[in-house]
Amino acid sequence: MSTTSLTYIGLGSNLDDPIRQVRQAISALALLPLSQLTATSSLYASRPVGPQDQPDFVNAVVSLTTLLSPLALLDQLQALEQQHRRQRLRHWGPRTLDLDLLLFDQQTISYPRLNVPHPRMHERAFVLAPLAELDATLTLRQQPVSEWLNQIPEPGIQRLVEDGPA
Repeated sequence: MSTTSLTYIGLGSNLDDPIRQVRQAISALALLPLSQLTATSSLYASRPVGPQDQPDFVNAVVSLTTLLSPLALLDQLQALEQQHRRQRLRHWGPRTLDLDLLLFDQQTISYPRLNVPHPRMHERAFVLAPLAELDATLTLRQQPVSEWLNQIPEPGIQRLVEDGPA
């Protein structure tokens, strides 16, 4: 008998109307098979990680309960990226949509194509801020997400409201 798992998924876009891309992806995540969208963070603007010769990103995090296995969920996320015309032209380059499986219950998963918890999420304010917004009690590596966020010297993120920055 399958059990329901609580997952957190990071979303990001910096091409082709990023706010629309992220909102459409959230709507699509709500329709994933054997899954239910349970919460959505605010949208955040953030500077790119890696090459700086690209537009800023729009980011968010959602929580999802699912009966899918980690790899089946990853397949669904990658299919959704492809529907948004995701191209992997350079590492940390611009993209229409990036979906990262951040957490899958409290599991530690290590496959050639999937590592959970996401290996660098504790270093990234654009993941930690929306994650803390959804559940301030979450811990990563025995430390609350809010403490990880406070350790980032220049977070470089800004919460967005409907008509612009908050």
